[in-house]
Amino acid sequence: MFDLTGRRALVTGSSRGIGRDIAIGLASQGADVCIHYAGAAEDAETVAAKIKATGRHSCIVQGDLTNIDAPRAIVTDAADGLGGSIDLLVVNAAIQIPQPLEEIDAETARRQFDANVLGTLALIQTVVPDMQREGFGRIIHIGSVQQWRPHPNMLVYAGLKSGIENMMRNLAVRLAPQGITVNSVSPGAIETERNRVALSDAPYRANVEGKIPAGRIGSPKDCVGAVVMLCSDAADYVTGVDVPVDGGMRLG
Repeated sequence: MFDLTGRRALVTGSSRGIGRDIAIGLASQGADVCIHYAGAAEDAETVAAKIKATGRHSCIVQGDLTNIDAPRAIVTDAADGLGGSIDLLVVNAAIQIPQPLEEIDAETARRQFDANVLGTLALIQTVVPDMQREGFGRIIHIGSVQQWRPHPNMLVYAGLKSGIENMMRNLAVRLAPQGITVNSVSPGAIETERNRVALSDAPYRANVEGKIPAGRIGSPKDCVGAVVMLCSDAADYVTGVDVPVDGGMRLG
């Protein structure tokens, strides 16, 4: 039910963190996977090498999602590199700029909007026509626990993530008749490179863990199973949902 053999996947922001583990997880189930990065070329090479070691095909594309022309180029290059159109799109790349309310400025807010909202929309607009022709597609947005429990210094980021989740539900209704499912997976506190410095502070870590019923910080691998399931035939009848992967943090 979870076999992805013959599928071609593009995972944005997959040189590190959650995206890296999702890309490797999809490959472990048989998918060929294109790795996308913005600035960490060496890390992208490492992930692609791990995928090739499993016997699957991989390619690498670079692109800054704040650039309006980048999404179409990313999808085109990924399809060329994998030898066919994209079946599985996992939109993981996002810009997160922590700022308290009084310090939020238009430039940083705009960067987050351009990458997170417009970038996601443009990626989807680019892959959908091929998915419609094939009568199959999986689109998955990596959201955030901040859709339920927003951090006080993440006002813009949390608001945008909530808006994108709404967009996914809207698209799910529109695209379901064409065999395309659209879902979100929303991680909680995950120990990624981006979060590692903050989580290395023992009092801060203890405070975060105290908000998680499972009693621990998650790892990127915790996010893989939900994405693999939603990409597989097991999820043919699942669309428009948001799957929390947060140890219950949203409930607290």
